Amino acid sequence: MNLKKQIADHVRDIPRSGIRDFFEIVQSMKGVISLGIGEPDFDTPWHIREAAIYSLEKGRTGYTSNLGLPRLRDSIASYVEGNFGIRYDGRTEVLVTVGVSEAIDLALRALVNPGDEVLYHEPCYVSYSPSITLARGVPVAVPTFARDHFRMTAAELEKKITRASKVLMLNFPCNPTGATQTREELEKIAALCVREDLVVLTDEIVEPLAVPWAM
Repeated sequence: MNLKKQIADHVRDIPRSGIRDFFEIVQSMKGVISLGIGEPDFDTPWHIREAAIYSLEKGRTGYTSNLGLPRLRDSIASYVEGNFGIRYDGRTEVLVTVGVSEAIDLALRALVNPGDEVLYHEPCYVSYSPSITLARGVPVAVPTFARDHFRMTAAELEKKITRASKVLMLNFPCNPTGATQTREELEKIAALCVREDLVVLTDEIVEPLAVPWAM
């Protein structure tokens, strides 16, 4: 049996992750600090590990709500409101995932029909294009340039929009360039999205690292 032939076309054609290949090499070496994936070079702080151990000792190992623990969802809603002035109901408008990749996958599967175009900027997080493909969407890369400090511009975005465009994915501060956005350019992009009826997915996993004056 030709196993490769049995794999779905849209899955088989997804290229391997160079970052993951690099990570596997680094894992086999000593005295090397990996810059391949987003994790620090220190252990998880003890008070977090201790809380996890205590939870296991108390037998808290069963299923939770599919949305996540209510207390955690309320805390997330409070954090967003306190830092951004946007109010969400933690019980009905917040969903907890194990990470950004799962959140993106769930959102794209909920939004994208086969053939819908999903716009995203490049350079970008390595899983954006594969996630779009797995959701049966069409990845459409919007280039960013050093001359613009790798910020997406409304002008470049507009060049890529077609009748099939449905979703725009943004990630600022950007992984891997570290680029941030200006308020002026974000407002132009927002106006363009409203005009073209685009759904915006924002990946803000490194938001706490944003430099205030960059806005």
